[in-house]
Amino acid sequence: MKKQYIIIIVSIFAVLSTVFFEMKRYASAYQFTALETGNTIMAALSVITYLIIDKQLSGRPQAFVRSVYAASLLKLMVCMSSIVAYVFLNRTGIHKPTIFVLFGIYAVYSVTETLILSKLVRKK
Repeated sequence: MKKQYIIIIVSIFAVLSTVFFEMKRYASAYQFTALETGNTIMAALSVITYLIIDKQLSGRPQAFVRSVYAASLLKLMVCMSSIVAYVFLNRTGIHKPTIFVLFGIYAVYSVTETLILSKLVRKK
C-alpha cells in the first residue's frame, strides 16, 4: 500500500504541476512560484504524514486516530503559515485567486489522504 500511496501522490503532484505550468502560460496573473512551492510542500507533507500514520496502524486504534488528527493539523498549520509568509512577502502584489488555489492544493491532498487511509483501515 505504501508504494501505491506514493505513486498516487506523485501523480497528483505531476498533474497539479502541469496545470500550474499551463496557468503560467495562459493566466500569468497567478504567481507560479507560490503555487509550485505550495504543491511541493503539500506533496512532501502528505508522504511524511502517511509514513507516520502507517506506523500507528499496528498499534491501538486511539493512537491511529491521534496520528490522523495530528497529521491533518500539521498540514493545515503549514498551509496557513505558508500563506501568511506569502502575504508578508508580497504585500503590494497579492493575488487573491492564488491564495484560493493554495487552499485548493491543501484540499486535494487532504481528501486524497483521507480516502486512501480509510481504505487502508478497512482492510485491516
